[in-house]
Order: sequence, then C-alpha cells, then structure tokens
Amino acid sequence: MSLQGRWLDEKRFDDTRSIFTEDATGEFPSGPVRGADALADQALRNHRDYERTQHVTTNVLIEVDGDNATVGANLVATLVPRADVPDSRLTIGERYRFEAVRTAAGWRFSRVEVRPVWRSR
Repeated sequence: MSLQGRWLDEKRFDDTRSIFTEDATGEFPSGPVRGADALADQALRNHRDYERTQHVTTNVLIEVDGDNATVGANLVATLVPRADVPDSRLTIGERYRFEAVRTAAGWRFSRVEVRPVWRSR
C-alpha cells in the first residue's frame, strides 16, 4: 500500500508498471481509467500543480485468496501547491479498494477504486 502513495508523492510515474499490471483499471470520481499508461497520465494530471504531496494510508485490510487479493484502506492526503499556482492547499480523506494479482514479477495492483469521504482547503 505504501508503494502507491510513494509513487504519487515522489512523482515516479515512469515506475507505474512496478505497482500496477499493464491492463489495470481505475475507478475515480472523475471517471474510469483503463491501462497502466492511462493511470500514470491521470496521476500526473491530478498532481501537476502540487509541489509536494503526502499520502498517508491507514487501516489496511488485506484478504489473500491464492494468487489474488483485495485490499481496503483509508487515505489522508495533503497537497501543497507550486509557488506559481494560487494557494490551493488541499487535504482530502478517501477510501481505497484495490484488487491485486501475483505475477511473475511479484504482486501488482490490477484495479483501484477511490471513494472520497471529505475534503478541506
């Protein structure tokens, strides 16, 4: 779980395939996304105006069934804007639901769902 937050916080969008499967899907408030490249593109778009972010994932529950797993977690994220962007500091609370599969390269997320709970500016 911390890998996904670190991927966002460190803006490691070129490392998407080390976290997600090639055909991973996402369900976000802005709509569905299909494929690792589309997940990376959306993450970049959603984080480009922020110089620093911190995604803190808590209450992680993992259920493993052979080579498949489901993961539920809570997220609190703080996003601090770049200096050239009007102050739009944002703190959000969300619930994550992931599906994961064991691949030859290790565990990868095959699906992510994000459900907003609250937000504060």
